Amino acid sequence: MSVTLPGPEIPRNAVVTHKTGDHMTPLPPAVPDKAEVLPLVEAALAWDLNGPHLPELDVSLVLFEQFTAYGRVVTDGLRTLCLSNPADSNAGRSAQATLSEATRRLYLPTPTTQRSAAHLAQNLARLIQALNRATGEVGKEQAKARSSTPRAPA
Repeated sequence: MSVTLPGPEIPRNAVVTHKTGDHMTPLPPAVPDKAEVLPLVEAALAWDLNGPHLPELDVSLVLFEQFTAYGRVVTDGLRTLCLSNPADSNAGRSAQATLSEATRRLYLPTPTTQRSAAHLAQNLARLIQALNRATGEVGKEQAKARSSTPRAPA
């Protein structure tokens, strides 16, 4: 059974299994890529959490899990990018603030109520946007630094 949202279909209680011997072993869910996550981010940000119609708990939980997994991967990549950036760079300082927030939000316990799950999924959607924006800014700054570095004649 699946839940219908704008964009890709989100399976309910999806568990991927792998046959080992005579029993099935659950595999960790695959981390979604950016193309899969961005439409889900937009869908979560479109939710009206002040109205009477909250998203179903299982929908919010699936997005919470997917945003958490994707956010951790992007956080690791951004942290690596920041290592090669000058400490006094504007993009680097901004990225460090975003990384600090990501460290706090990406390790929250799984929510248990419909309202808290929806709020956390929406907050993680905003964090995903901030992480992607920071990654782009740090990448631009690095590209600019590389292009302005004089090269030795060949």
